Amino acid sequence: MTVKLFADSASDLPKEFFNQDNIEFFPLKVHIEGQDYEDLISIEPKKVFDKIREGHMPKTSQVSPETFLKKFTEIAENDEKGIYVAFSSQLSGTYQTAVMIRDQVKEEHPGLDLAIIDSKCASLGYGLVVKSALTALNEGCDQQEIIDIINYQAEHMEHLFTVEDLDYLAKGGRVSKASAFLGGLLNIKPLLHVEDGKLVPIEKLRGKKKLLRRILELMEERGTNLSEQTIAISHGDDEELALEMKKLIEEKFSPKDVYINIIGCAIGSHTGTGTLAVFFLH
Repeated sequence: MTVKLFADSASDLPKEFFNQDNIEFFPLKVHIEGQDYEDLISIEPKKVFDKIREGHMPKTSQVSPETFLKKFTEIAENDEKGIYVAFSSQLSGTYQTAVMIRDQVKEEHPGLDLAIIDSKCASLGYGLVVKSALTALNEGCDQQEIIDIINYQAEHMEHLFTVEDLDYLAKGGRVSKASAFLGGLLNIKPLLHVEDGKLVPIEKLRGKKKLLRRILELMEERGTNLSEQTIAISHGDDEELALEMKKLIEEKFSPKDVYINIIGCAIGSHTGTGTLAVFFLH
């Protein structure tokens, strides 16, 4: 029996990744200047970052229940098994909505075999979990083996990131207003991580060099066998900064691979431009 894998656009993986067999994505929605867009389908990240630079504050909303209903019904009718790796439930209502729609579909199709997993991850931290799941699927792992891999990766995924301005996250309710205090003043850069699916500020540092050095120190403290890992870096339309971080990581840890991608529309709407995030396993 076929296993169908799903993720949503908050995984910050490029559209080409989802053009492969065996995987599909659910787009989150972005609202800018009175228009609604589907992340990666009708709007690209670059446009969102350009709008933010112009002073717009995009808003986002979760995957539509209709999208879930259509896909989950298809799985049931095609007698497929499904796994949906979802964006952290602490940052979006998408996971809860998916569970509700699955239960609704099950009333009509009691045989529906669909696992919905709260990754408690975001951006390419979530993306790395999805990439591992697809590799396992393509290597012939069964549904339970893939679920075990997803759970292990999600539980061990570290997120370290900085934003130009904490106000974006505060306005979207992603970090507390108090945490946003001092953001943007005197070249002070906040450093955050994800704890049980929530964004938590760790410390504030002055200047980019100190910040990048501190990320390396924390990677060394928290990471396990970094030389054997694929490490991911996502950025808020600042590829130069991402490449600088990549060079430092390669020099210090010689990882198996360093994967870089621009932050997607949904996450980028809350983090703003100039964000830098690094993901690895502990």
